[in-house]
Amino acid sequence: MGRTLCDGYPFTQGSGLTAVVPDDYLERNLMRVMLTGASGFLGRYVLARLQKYGISTVVAGRTLPKNISPADFIHTDLLGQCDFADLVSRSGATHLLHMAWYAEHGKYWTSPLNLRWTEATVRLVEAFCLSGGQKAVVAGSCAEYDWSHGFCREDVTPLNPNTLYGIAKDAARRLAVGVCAEHKVPCVWGRIFLAYGKGEDSRRLIPSLIEVFQGKRPPFGVNATAYRDFLHADDLAEGFIKLLQSEAAGAYNICSGQPVQIAEVVRQIAHSLKVNPQAVLALSTERLDEPALLVGDNQKLKALGWQAEHSLAGILGNTGL
Repeated sequence: MGRTLCDGYPFTQGSGLTAVVPDDYLERNLMRVMLTGASGFLGRYVLARLQKYGISTVVAGRTLPKNISPADFIHTDLLGQCDFADLVSRSGATHLLHMAWYAEHGKYWTSPLNLRWTEATVRLVEAFCLSGGQKAVVAGSCAEYDWSHGFCREDVTPLNPNTLYGIAKDAARRLAVGVCAEHKVPCVWGRIFLAYGKGEDSRRLIPSLIEVFQGKRPPFGVNATAYRDFLHADDLAEGFIKLLQSEAAGAYNICSGQPVQIAEVVRQIAHSLKVNPQAVLALSTERLDEPALLVGDNQKLKALGWQAEHSLAGILGNTGL
C-alpha cells in the first residue's frame, strides 16, 4: 500500500477513501520562500509559522537557526560581499519574505547601519525580481509614520519619520515598491508595531518590567499615561503569513489595533506576579518628547482573515515567563 498525493495528506490506494485537502494546500506546496532574519526575535516566529504550515522554506543569513536543516540554509552576509543574483538563484525561491534589519536595542534608532540595510534590501528585492520571483513581502515599521497623528492608517496617515531608522525603512519601501512595479512583481510592506513575546531582548519594556517585579532589577519610571499598540510575536508572524499567501499588495499594518495604556501593562504584570505596581508607577512621568498615542489600524489585515489570538491579559504566559 502506497501513499498518494503527498506526505501529510495520505490515503491508501484501493481503500475507496478520498483525501480531504485544504483549499490552499497545492498553492502552499508549489511555493518556496526565501526567509531572511530567521535568527532574530521576530524572524524565529515567522520561521516557526512557515514550518507549521508546511511551506517550503530556505533561510538566508549568517546564522543557522536551530530548527532548520543545513540543506535549507544558505550562509550569506547581506551587508557583506553578497552576490544577490547568485543567492536568489541558489534559493530556488518563488516568494521572498525579508525580515532582516539591524535591531540592537537602544542603538538601531540612530545607527548608520540603517543606510546599509536600505541598500541591501533594495538590491535583494531587485535580484529577486530579475530571477522571476512571484511575490516580495518585506518587514517595515510603524516608525515610518508621523507619530504626531497618534492613530496610524495605511495610505492615509502621513509618512514623516523623525528617526534615521524610520527614514531608512521608508526609503527602502519606496525603492523596493518601485523596483517591484518595474518588474510587475507584487510587493507587500508589513509595518510592524510593538511586538512582544518569548525571546525578546531583556532590555525592552515588557521583559524589563517583569524583571523589576521579580526583584531582578531596580524599579524604573515609564511613560505611564501613554497608549501603545502591543502585539504578540506569534500573531505578528501569522500576519506575515497571511500577506504572503494572499493576493495582497501595498502597505499593511501588522498590529493589534487596540490602544493599551502603559500603566495598565505595569498593573497586569504586577498583578500576575502578585506584587504592588507602585514601585514603578510612583516613578512614572509624562514624556513630552514621546507621542501620547501610537496605535495602528488593522482593518486591512483583518480583511484577509487574520485575527490576533493573544492578549495582554495573559502576558506572563505569552512571554514564556
